[in-house]
Amino acid sequence: MSSVPCKLAGRTGADKCFECPTAKGVSGFMTQLRTIFTAVAVLSSLAAPAHAAGTGPAEQTVYARGMAGYACYRIPAITRTTAGTLLAFAEARRNDCGDDGDIDLVVRRSTDGGRTWGPVQLVGDNGPNTFGNPAPVVDAATGRIVLVTTHNPGETWQDRTVHVQHSTDDGQSWSAPKDITAQVKDPAWDLWYATGPVHGIQLSQGDNAGRLVIGASHESTDSRRSGGHLIFSDDGGENWAIGASSENRPDVIKPQEISVVELTGGGVYAAARDQGGSEPGHRAFAVSHDGGDTFDAPFRTIPELSAPIIQASTLRWGDRILFSAPAHPAGREAMSIRSSSDEGATWQPWQEGKVVHWGPAGYSDLVAVDEDTIGHIYERGNGNPYEEIVFAAFGEDYLAEPNGTPPNFPPPPEPGPVTPDDSGNGNTAYVRGGPGLAPGRFGPAMEFGGTQYAQIPLTDSLDLRSDDFTITSWFKYGETTGAHTILWAYRMGSENTPQIWLRAEPESNRIRAHLAAEEGHATIASTAAFNDGQWHHIALQRGGGRFRMLVDGAEVAGKDAPLGSVSAGGAEFGIDGVHIGQRVDGANRWLGALDETRIYRKALPDSQLEAIRLDNRPVDTALELRLPLDEVR
Repeated sequence: MSSVPCKLAGRTGADKCFECPTAKGVSGFMTQLRTIFTAVAVLSSLAAPAHAAGTGPAEQTVYARGMAGYACYRIPAITRTTAGTLLAFAEARRNDCGDDGDIDLVVRRSTDGGRTWGPVQLVGDNGPNTFGNPAPVVDAATGRIVLVTTHNPGETWQDRTVHVQHSTDDGQSWSAPKDITAQVKDPAWDLWYATGPVHGIQLSQGDNAGRLVIGASHESTDSRRSGGHLIFSDDGGENWAIGASSENRPDVIKPQEISVVELTGGGVYAAARDQGGSEPGHRAFAVSHDGGDTFDAPFRTIPELSAPIIQASTLRWGDRILFSAPAHPAGREAMSIRSSSDEGATWQPWQEGKVVHWGPAGYSDLVAVDEDTIGHIYERGNGNPYEEIVFAAFGEDYLAEPNGTPPNFPPPPEPGPVTPDDSGNGNTAYVRGGPGLAPGRFGPAMEFGGTQYAQIPLTDSLDLRSDDFTITSWFKYGETTGAHTILWAYRMGSENTPQIWLRAEPESNRIRAHLAAEEGHATIASTAAFNDGQWHHIALQRGGGRFRMLVDGAEVAGKDAPLGSVSAGGAEFGIDGVHIGQRVDGANRWLGALDETRIYRKALPDSQLEAIRLDNRPVDTALELRLPLDEVR
C-alpha cells in the first residue's frame, strides 16, 4: 500500500453556471437530507460511518443549496493542517449559482478525517461583491495556514485584486485579507486573473524546499498576453512573487485554473484547463525544474487525458500523481480519479481509472488525509453539477475496483404507435401518449396536449457529430406560462453537456435554443414568443461559424457557433436520440400543434429555407429526418 511521507501528507496544497431544471428533481431522500443540513449547518456536524483504507468511500455532504442561508455553493478547495484537521473551503453564493455578485468565502473543519464536519464559518465577506477562487496551502514548518483568493467588484472581472489571509489556530480564525495584487499581478493582465482554485503546495526538495507555490492564470485585453503562471512565497506566505509564466496564443492553448504538484526531485508540474484552444483536448501542462521560477517550455495539451473544459485537481500520492476531473470529453459528468506513474508524462484512460460518480459533476480537489487514505471533495448533483459539494475518503483498493457500465445508455424504445419518417433513412418516430391529429400547415398536424411526445432513437444518420445542421418545423400554440419543447436532441445537463434544444418560453416572451459542443456552447433567443395561436415556421442552424434562429423567414437571434461534436462521448457514456415535444427527461412538454419537422446535415441556404417554408418543398440534399406528423400508425 502506498504511503506518503509526513511532509507530503501534511501539504495539499471560473465559468458561468447554467441552471438546467429537471422534471424528476432531486430524490425525496436528498430533499430531506438538505432540509436537515440547512437546519443544523451552523449548529452542529453530521456523523458518518468510519472509513477505512481498502473500502468504498464514506461520503459526506459538506455543502448544499440553502445551507446557512446561501443559495448555492461552488468551487471547493481542501487542505490538511499539520494537526491533521481537514479544511474544506467553498464559495458561498448568496443569491444564485452565478460566478459574480455577492459571493463570500467559507470553510468547514473536520478533526476526524472527514467523518464529521463543523459549522459553516465565514472566512471573508466582500459585501455585495465577489470573494473567491480559494487556494489554501499549509506551511509545514510553522503550521500556519495560508489562503490566497481573488476579489472583484459586482459583475466587473477586469478589476480583480489578489489577497492573502492566515490562520495560526488550525483554521478556527483568520486574519483580515491583505492585498498582494502589486506583488503577483502584472498590470498588463487587465482582463482576467484567477488563483487556483485548488490547493497549493509546499516544496519539500531541492534548493527551494519550503517554498509555497500556487497556480494562477491571467488574461489581457491584448489577447497575446493570456496564459498561466505560478506565484510563490519564500517566507511562509507573508510576501509573494510572480514565478514561472507562459503566455500561449489563446486561439491555440489558453491555460486556466492551474493545479500544481511537486515532481520527484523538486520540480513543479502545472496542470491546466485549456479554455477553448484549437489544440486537441481540454487539458494542458507545463513543467518547472527550478522550483517554479520559470517553465521549461510553454503549456502543451494532453489529448489522451479526456475531460471537458473544466477545473481539475492533482495530488502527489507516493510514486504516483492523482488527477481528479469529470471523464466525459465534453460534458460535466462522470467524476473520475486517474493516475500517472511517470510524473505526468502519460495518464490512465478513464476506463482504467476510478469513476466515483456517474452523474453531473464539476470542480474538485484532492487531499492526503493520512498515509493510507485519500480525500476527495467535489461538486455533483442529479439534474446539474452544482447541487451539493461532497467529501469522500477511501484507500487504494477502492481506486482499483472496476467501474462497471455507465448507467446513461438509454434502453431500446418500447413498441407502440409510430409516425413515419419520409427521409428514406428509416428514422421512425415512436408516438407516446396518444397525440391526436388536427388541421396543419400542410395537411394534418400532430396535436400535443401535455402528455404526448414523439421519440426517435439515435441512428447514425441522426448523429450530427461535428457537422453543420439545419432543423426546421412548424409550430402553433397559445400558452402564456411555462417552457415548451419543440425539439431536444442527445443529452441534457449543464450548459456544457453536448446537446441541441429548441423550446418556447412564453413567460419570458421568447423562443430559446441551445447548442453545446466539444469546444463550447451558445444560447440564443428571440424577442417574441410567437404564442398567438397561429402557425409559424422556425429554422435552427449551425453553419458558416454561426448559430442562428429564423422565424417566418427572418433571423431573430444568432451568435458565433461553438466547434466540435454535439454528441461527443456518446459512444462511451450513452446518448439519447431526438425528442419531439418534450425534453429528454420528459419535462417541458409541448402544448399545441407541430407539423413538418426536418433535420439536415448542412446549413441550408436561405433560398432553400424559403422553398420549405412557402411550399413545403421536398429538399432532399443532406436530409436526415422528415416527419410530416400527419398520421399515427
